Amino acid sequence: MIDISERAQIYFRKLLAEQGGPGWGIRLRARDGGTLKGDCELSFCEPAEITGDEWVLQCEGFNVFVDGASVPWLDGAVLDYLPTGTGQALSVRAPRLRGETDAAQASLAQRVKRVIEDLINPQLAQHSGRVSLLEVGSDGSVVLAFGGGCQGCGQVDLTLRDGIERTLREQVPEITAVRDATEHAKGENPYYAAHAHGESALR
Repeated sequence: MIDISERAQIYFRKLLAEQGGPGWGIRLRARDGGTLKGDCELSFCEPAEITGDEWVLQCEGFNVFVDGASVPWLDGAVLDYLPTGTGQALSVRAPRLRGETDAAQASLAQRVKRVIEDLINPQLAQHSGRVSLLEVGSDGSVVLAFGGGCQGCGQVDLTLRDGIERTLREQVPEITAVRDATEHAKGENPYYAAHAHGESALR
């Protein structure tokens, strides 16, 4: 069940009156449901765009069409139009949107893995890279290993500090440190080169 407050319905009716056409409604869908990137999308829905697999919510003067595939992630959602510091804004609270796992109950390692899978690796994949979790210490320290295009990359320290560590700390505040245990000299294009005497140095 999705609850649309009377304030939200008034807001939608106003939008449809100002910008919509005959028979138009509101479409609600979940993007990246079940992941930490999960978000709700709202848009106008013209009659010709209705496919028949939507879940239809009848409101006074208009309908809200929930994409069929989004229903599991949006069941229990509450749409409201609430005051803010600068006026009013639409609020969507969907407790199932990002999956059923309660972050407070999941183990630290599980939560770190989820952040890596949902938020970090999709970004690294754009550069043919990836990162994996090796260990979570009892002190909250996280040890990672880079792979693909990130192994041996000269920007890996920047990526670790300003990208990965910041994201992990934002999502999992209990983390105390993030360390890299990658053997970068074995990457496809390592920035470490072996000296003649077997030592390693930066190129």
